[in-house]
Amino acid sequence: MTVRTGSTAQCIALIGDLIGFPTVSSNSNGELLAHVQAYLARYGIASDILWNEERSKGNLWATIGPADVAGVILSGHSDVVPVTGQAWTGDPFLMREAEGRLYGRGACDMKGFIGIVLAAVPNLVERSLKAPIHIAISYDEELGCTGVKSLVDRIAAMELKPALCIVGEPTSMQVIIGHKGGGMFRVVVTGRSAHSSLAPSAVNAIEHAAVLISYIQGLSLGHAKSGPHDHGYDVPHSTLSVTTISGGTALNIIPDRCEFGFDIRSLPEVDARALIEQIREYAETVVLPRMKAVAPEAAIVVEDIVPFVGLATEPEHPAVTFVKQLAGRNDHAKVAYGTEAGLFSTVAGVASVVCGPGSIAQAHKPDEYIALTEVERCRLFIDRLATQLEYAGLPWH
Repeated sequence: MTVRTGSTAQCIALIGDLIGFPTVSSNSNGELLAHVQAYLARYGIASDILWNEERSKGNLWATIGPADVAGVILSGHSDVVPVTGQAWTGDPFLMREAEGRLYGRGACDMKGFIGIVLAAVPNLVERSLKAPIHIAISYDEELGCTGVKSLVDRIAAMELKPALCIVGEPTSMQVIIGHKGGGMFRVVVTGRSAHSSLAPSAVNAIEHAAVLISYIQGLSLGHAKSGPHDHGYDVPHSTLSVTTISGGTALNIIPDRCEFGFDIRSLPEVDARALIEQIREYAETVVLPRMKAVAPEAAIVVEDIVPFVGLATEPEHPAVTFVKQLAGRNDHAKVAYGTEAGLFSTVAGVASVVCGPGSIAQAHKPDEYIALTEVERCRLFIDRLATQLEYAGLPWH
């Protein structure tokens, strides 16, 4: 791509480069990481990659500035959601600029942010930073924030941890201080089959699954009624929702298997694991004994599919005030969707917020885009961060 003059043009070029790597979660992100490593090396920046066991995917970590001072993590995930079945105007992995927008898979979620951070590198290395900027690029965020865990564990073990993590998910540059936790889960109910004319000799897996589903619904209704509540969220309470179900083979056969999935979106102060244990206990002490009374081989299995961790950063934390100043706004918000910020905060012990360019409304959709005005706002945000770290360091450290 031809790079036009000016730092915004560098952002555009680098975003285009990143979009060109089809890092759908089912694919490797190795080529993208090699590209970033080579780019950083041109400016004398060393970087480490924490590979998965197959060495097909990895997390990148690089530091610009002094290593003996607590600094700021700028974090983004490299993976993107699939484009299969979506009606794109053009090639989703070839960036297209039109009408003040950059189109392509990952443009806002979240190669836009990563490209803007990388475009700042030439300027950052020329500054005498009093506190470092760490660049973190993760994998498999779209599969439930699973890939970043090795990097988070590494940060948690550091003697000197970073003071702040900014996860650049698309928030239209609004500072997000909280999001729900929870996850997605699967339940497999196994009964005993028979012809429907012999129903009493069978164990109907669908009917017993329905009892458990009713219990899950009751838990959700209880949270809606009794809380806890946090009106900083659009939905101010925790929710449990059954989202998929399958079972049965014919209208005249008692089904011996039923499988359903459910989703928990819990407020950070609500222990999602405790909710799962409540569901397991009800299944094992109430539903399963009724089934085993007829069919000793009956079983109920509750499986974790994608657990994720909530985020709850206090609005009075100096890191929140600091990021608001960088963003040039005095508001903050909480969101229902999950991010890696919950892991950086709770596991690594680093004060974390979510703040990045583009709108979440564009994420995962065909013709995903990021507005150039958002690119410019984020570019200025990082420039203000660099200036602060050069002349004053972090105000609370």
